[in-house]
Amino acid sequence: MSRLHLDFGCGRLKCAGTLDTAPGTTGLLIVSGGNEIRAGAFSGQAKLAASIARAGFPVFRFDRRGVGDSEGENRGFRKSKGDIKAAIHAFQAIAPQLDRIIGFGNCDAASALMLAKGAECDGLILSNPWTIEDNGDDSTPPPEAIRARYREKLKNPSEVKRLLSGGVNLRKLMRGLTKSVAPKPASSTLADEMREGLEAFEGHVRILLAGDDRTAQMFASVWDTNDPRIERCDGAGHSYVEPHAEEWLREQILAGLRA
Repeated sequence: MSRLHLDFGCGRLKCAGTLDTAPGTTGLLIVSGGNEIRAGAFSGQAKLAASIARAGFPVFRFDRRGVGDSEGENRGFRKSKGDIKAAIHAFQAIAPQLDRIIGFGNCDAASALMLAKGAECDGLILSNPWTIEDNGDDSTPPPEAIRARYREKLKNPSEVKRLLSGGVNLRKLMRGLTKSVAPKPASSTLADEMREGLEAFEGHVRILLAGDDRTAQMFASVWDTNDPRIERCDGAGHSYVEPHAEEWLREQILAGLRA
């Protein structure tokens, strides 16, 4: 395995990419979320790429326009379809043995792949998809998240002791319980668009949800909880930095590559 750094064209602009080489004919395209560079937070995506490549699958990462080492203006995840397609074409050119490319994205990178109807990928691994509308009113966790929080507290003997001994603010507790039985929130326009995009995609799909991640909880509140494509990792945060979550994510991605 080796790591190659390269530039590729996206329209008239140049974008930066990194390939972790491997002999496999199925490759992983990692799409970065938010304004994150292709290495990921604390080089998490770079480490993930190296691990997947050691398992025999080539991995391509890239900075979309206006992010990191790439030229142009950052137009956000909703307008990144062209960037993803350009990265796929670059991946195919530098690794001509490929006959399948699986797209992986966390947070709004997952949303971008859904909105783009897969963006020419052959399969998708979608982690903690972002469904929150940019309207400034996303401060309240969904009822499912509140209920989950109280369930965990009731499993903790010290928390039960605090409740019985009067160490809990009862007014705050009642507010939380009231919110926990609120109706399921209406699906957002963004979530509806993502659903439509995914319905138009014919490849294999895995949806990964981190149990302790609020973004994943918000997604679950507007999605079919019985969707058989959903896999959950209890005790995992948004970036799967916990040792058990890191290994779980790796195994889920390998399973998606082998599907």
